[in-house]
Amino acid sequence: MHSPETKAYAAFLPEIERVAPSLGIRITAAGVHDDAAEIERVITAHGREPGAGLIVLPHPITTMYRKLIIELTSKHRLPAIYPYRYFAAEGGLISYGVDGLHLSRQAASYVDRILNGAKPADLPVQQPTKFELVVNLKTAKALGLSISEPFLLRTDEVIE
Repeated sequence: MHSPETKAYAAFLPEIERVAPSLGIRITAAGVHDDAAEIERVITAHGREPGAGLIVLPHPITTMYRKLIIELTSKHRLPAIYPYRYFAAEGGLISYGVDGLHLSRQAASYVDRILNGAKPADLPVQQPTKFELVVNLKTAKALGLSISEPFLLRTDEVIE
């Protein structure tokens, strides 16, 4: 689930489509705009497909409607992976994405450098370097899924 006009769409979707066949997965891109009814239609349609799941891409729209998305994926028993920890904390199955606290620390160091005289244009662009994997076992159980021990050992956080 994504907004087709975003950089996330351009960055993530081609890579997802490239890898999917090697995993035996068929991808159906579902672009949504700022419309709860559209989100509900997309998730309901995917919920009718046997073996379906959802990858929710990072975007202000998916963040704004996260409670609705989590509620609908639960209702339609769709396993989903989300871009930020707070999705899993609020009932989503799995999240994998940048560590927000780490990003804030990076931003604070930039602010400090600017306040101490550095020109913003002279500062290097930094990419996120820390990512976190979070699994919500309560949601997994509600979906009838078991998460393997080796996978759980790789997580940064398990919500029980």
